[in-house]
Amino acid sequence: MTICLKLIIKEKMMGKIVHTSHITITREMGPTRKAVIKGFAEPVYYGVHGGIKNFYKVDPEKEHAATLDHIVGAVGG
Repeated sequence: MTICLKLIIKEKMMGKIVHTSHITITREMGPTRKAVIKGFAEPVYYGVHGGIKNFYKVDPEKEHAATLDHIVGAVGG
């Protein structure tokens, strides 16, 4: 899955694009997903841990931050 998100700042009648994110997300193994973000050398891994893995009843080989963790961090930061 490739995601393209544009950040638009409203200017008078037309919006001005100030940033476009290019992210490709691929499923690795189990709940682990790898996000490759254009402009960064290292990928970001998403997965499950703690209460989330217990809720879904999965036991990943390696725990990673969930997408929810990144969303909460972005809003709070």
